[in-house]
Amino acid sequence: MLDVVVPVYNEEADLERCVRRLHDHLARTFPYAFRITIADNASTDRTPEISAYLDDAIDEVVAVRLEQKGRGRALRTVWSMSQAPVLAYMDVDLSTDLNALLPLVAPLISGHSDLAIGSRLARSSRVVRGTKREFISRAYNLILRGSLAARFSDAQCGFKAIRKDVAERLLPLVEDTGWFFDTEMLVLAERAGLRIHEVPVDWVDDPNSTVHIVKTATEDLKGVWRVGRALATGALPLDRLRRPFGDDPRDRGLSGVPGGLARQLVGFCVVGALSTLVYLLLYSLFRLGTGPQIANALALLLSALGNTAANRRLTFGVRGRDRAMRHQAQGLVVFGIGLALTSGSLAALDAAASGTPAHSTELAVLIAANLAATVLRFLLFRAWVFPSESPQNGTATDLNLTDHDSRNTR
Repeated sequence: MLDVVVPVYNEEADLERCVRRLHDHLARTFPYAFRITIADNASTDRTPEISAYLDDAIDEVVAVRLEQKGRGRALRTVWSMSQAPVLAYMDVDLSTDLNALLPLVAPLISGHSDLAIGSRLARSSRVVRGTKREFISRAYNLILRGSLAARFSDAQCGFKAIRKDVAERLLPLVEDTGWFFDTEMLVLAERAGLRIHEVPVDWVDDPNSTVHIVKTATEDLKGVWRVGRALATGALPLDRLRRPFGDDPRDRGLSGVPGGLARQLVGFCVVGALSTLVYLLLYSLFRLGTGPQIANALALLLSALGNTAANRRLTFGVRGRDRAMRHQAQGLVVFGIGLALTSGSLAALDAAASGTPAHSTELAVLIAANLAATVLRFLLFRAWVFPSESPQNGTATDLNLTDHDSRNTR
């Protein structure tokens, strides 16, 4: 049921004592089957010999040897090979109170959460460590909140767990092989909408820790920049993780309830509000050098192209280049209808007004006409432009639901 990985590098002094203590705790308190995997990443002392000895001496202990350094590399390798449905890891110094292990993995065993982390920064956590490490830890997590909008409280605590089915999809997206591995995994999981369960822990600093603080902090900041840039440019394929794992009420077909309608309305309104602002700015800009009809047509054309592209991706969840030109062409037809409404409104205003109407009056008429065009645009988008991608027809989530169903079948 549970595979607890202990990544080690030159830990001959503490390895046997810590593994035996962990095994004793699990044997006494853990109600499910378990295994402890020692992941030795290129140790040069007696760590490989001690690992092999523990592998022979204890049935539930397995030793794995890697010829390259890197905690992230060790975790990725062992987690990828393991067949256990729940995967965890903890530092060899066992700084975290082992009583937190069952609360850590329980939500994963039940299927309620996707990942779980121990937090030393929760209000109810009891932590004993030096001022320097406390400051660095809190400063790093503030950086994550400010730069990557992270909401989890403690990225670096060496006490985490993940479900196997989640790891199979998430780990291939994590590039780092060192200490930033944890942070990158959590940021991607959070951005994809996966559930992260946090457990307050009791934690006592290991004064003999071999972690190089300055070097680790530098590599972490480089990782923050890399991940932040990838998120900003859309380079990470988070689409494959968007759908939550397990039973999702949004996957159930309910008669009389249009699938995804509420979400689509929210997305369409947000895109529409931004498009309207862009349209009004463009109209005001073009109006400086041309008449109202030409300014309206140009502004509506440019904003319509952006509106179709934004609604295609954000409102109706269509990604990739497949049929992109067709969607834009259909969007231009919808644009033509909007143009007819707004141009007709301007023509009616010009016919009704004596002389040239005020610019503010033109804008008010255009806003009213655009509201009517917006309602019609949403109906046409949903029923004609993106019908097959609409969630109620299932196409937008076919890949995810197929994977989900196949897991249930297995």
